[in-house]
Amino acid sequence: MNVTPNALCFGDGLPGAGAPCHVTLSADGLRLIPLEGSQLAEESVAFAALTVASGGLDHDQLVVSWMTGGSTCTLYLKDPAMIVAFRRTAPSGLTASLERAADHVRRARHSHRLFWGSAAGIVVGLGLLIWFGSDLIVEWAVARIPIEWEQTLGATIYQDALSKETVLKEGREVDAVQEMTQRMTDKILHNPYKFQVSVVQSPVVNAFALPGGYVVVFTGLLKKAESGEEVAGVLSHELNHVLQRHGLERMVKTLGLAAVISIVVGDQRGLIGLAKELGMNLATLKFGREQETEADVTGIRLLSDARIAPEGMIGFFERLSEKGQARVELFSTHPMSAARAERLKVELAALPKRSPEPFTFEWKSVQESLAKSEFNK
Repeated sequence: MNVTPNALCFGDGLPGAGAPCHVTLSADGLRLIPLEGSQLAEESVAFAALTVASGGLDHDQLVVSWMTGGSTCTLYLKDPAMIVAFRRTAPSGLTASLERAADHVRRARHSHRLFWGSAAGIVVGLGLLIWFGSDLIVEWAVARIPIEWEQTLGATIYQDALSKETVLKEGREVDAVQEMTQRMTDKILHNPYKFQVSVVQSPVVNAFALPGGYVVVFTGLLKKAESGEEVAGVLSHELNHVLQRHGLERMVKTLGLAAVISIVVGDQRGLIGLAKELGMNLATLKFGREQETEADVTGIRLLSDARIAPEGMIGFFERLSEKGQARVELFSTHPMSAARAERLKVELAALPKRSPEPFTFEWKSVQESLAKSEFNK
């Protein structure tokens, strides 16, 4: 007789994986019908001889056992309709065992739902964290980099970046930049950095900051500025990139998982090695919009605290961004948008009204000295 299997039977002389069979129910018990070619014999078993429990990988099967010929036979019923029919047909003597089995199944299923729900939640959460919150991961990693590491890292990159450049050691332009820097750094509370600001001989209109307190200003920017306040505005912006650790953030984000691992395991040399592979690219990587805004806002506040006219910062950025002259490198790495300029103006309007104090130098004489030194080279 051809029948469809709805259960699996285990016992002596049966395959280790069980023997598929078909089970039917009657008022007295169950009847086992083997499949064609099966080693299982057809058998009828009274309800009184049965014990029941729950089982199976997902605890969703009804396990029925009985003794036959001195050995135990075990039947696994997985068909939901058969399990329901068994519970309805079984006598009251099996009711308690069936209820315990059903309760076990409910608890197991609840635990499984909690487990898989939690697992799915973790996977989704991690995915969302990576997708929407990669900056949080970067900030978490950067917060674990000691200042000493950062200073060593910055010094290494600084030396490599300027190894082929002409760094000015003296002159009115160098003195002017140092005066601006000193005015601002004196107003930084709890400053962990010893800033080193260098003036580099180059026609490029640019400036950039490196981790650890290293800032580079090109003479091309000094020539393009119309006042010391304009240069101080750029310097304040760069100083705050350092103070907010933006350079470290973009480095970690660029190097990715390898940098995070180096930080977690405390491998300073490994992190520095990775950064050296990045080389001069660290000086030309673009900051994110939020980083630029943060450097703008904290920069204009620092100018106000140092009593340096903050209008110079806004005016210089706006003037250069509007000019269609030769490429201005400052805006390839620090793009100025109309919205960003407006944000600066709003921030400036909210600052306390303070009378600016002039620098000790005359900007025109600084530029004349710069032109003369370039002419003599």
